[in-house]
Amino acid sequence: MRAAWFEQFGAAREVLQVGELDKPEAGPGEVLVRVATSAINPSDVKKRAGSFPNLLDNGLVIPNSDGAGVVEAVGDGIETSRVGERVWLYQAQYARRFGTAAEYLGIDARRAPPLPAAAGFDVGACLGIPAMTAHRAVFADGDVAGQTVLVTGGAGRVGHYAVQWASRAGATVIATASNDEDAAACVQAGAHHVVNHRDDNFAAAVMAASGGEPVDRIIDVEFGANLPTSIEVLRTGGTIATYSSTQVTEPKLPFFQMMYKDITVRMIIVYAMPEDAKELAIADIDMALSAGELQHRIAHTMPLDDIAKGNEIVEQGSIRGAVILTLD
Repeated sequence: MRAAWFEQFGAAREVLQVGELDKPEAGPGEVLVRVATSAINPSDVKKRAGSFPNLLDNGLVIPNSDGAGVVEAVGDGIETSRVGERVWLYQAQYARRFGTAAEYLGIDARRAPPLPAAAGFDVGACLGIPAMTAHRAVFADGDVAGQTVLVTGGAGRVGHYAVQWASRAGATVIATASNDEDAAACVQAGAHHVVNHRDDNFAAAVMAASGGEPVDRIIDVEFGANLPTSIEVLRTGGTIATYSSTQVTEPKLPFFQMMYKDITVRMIIVYAMPEDAKELAIADIDMALSAGELQHRIAHTMPLDDIAKGNEIVEQGSIRGAVILTLD
């Protein structure tokens, strides 16, 4: 089968290879998927750069956790009725070496939910890390109906879905964006207010958007950098749900400020989500996709041969949509 892989850590163009590898089989409890699309997420490029030092201990790695395709065969314990089923893939390259950047993938059947007919394979590749992370960030600490939710980076991969999940659930959503195009995307996704997080008076702008009342929950893409503002605009007993802190990788916590406001901080990564939370996210994703009610931002689509270029685009950190590789 045609696949991309790396055998050492380093720059994308130096270590990523594309060629032929042996086709896998479906083991017990697995499905064999003919992969149509594979998404490159920030966590994928970080792994290739060496963020998990032991990743290559047992041999080469086929990157990428998210994707979509069609079930071609099933292993023991899986109903043969799944053969021919369109699926989306998540968690493919977690605690294992073989991800979605290959024509075929054998994977735990739970990690290959059905992809509704209304959604294309490009959409299917957007769901694992972005949509599931956003779902967990919005709902992990209870119902948001009637609450005010601040989503920083509302036009980003995760933020764009967080805006949609929160607004669909009945929250008043304040999103942040730094330009008119991103602001428009936030509004189209369901944001009721958009503020510019680069403004000197960012906290005042958030409070003005919320009618002078502190927000109930913050879905945050830059925990360390935004923490002073988050403490200022969050209500007593509120929650910060964060999935990234790129600018300030080791934040210092103002303990007493946070304690006096009884603030909860929830760190989120798809891989560590409880299985019941994953099942809830999958069910809501299926419902929304079937109804055609989720919006998706796809920045680039390119063939597998361009995987190094795709990695470089993601590493630049300036795009607001998914980078999708095609394998058919």
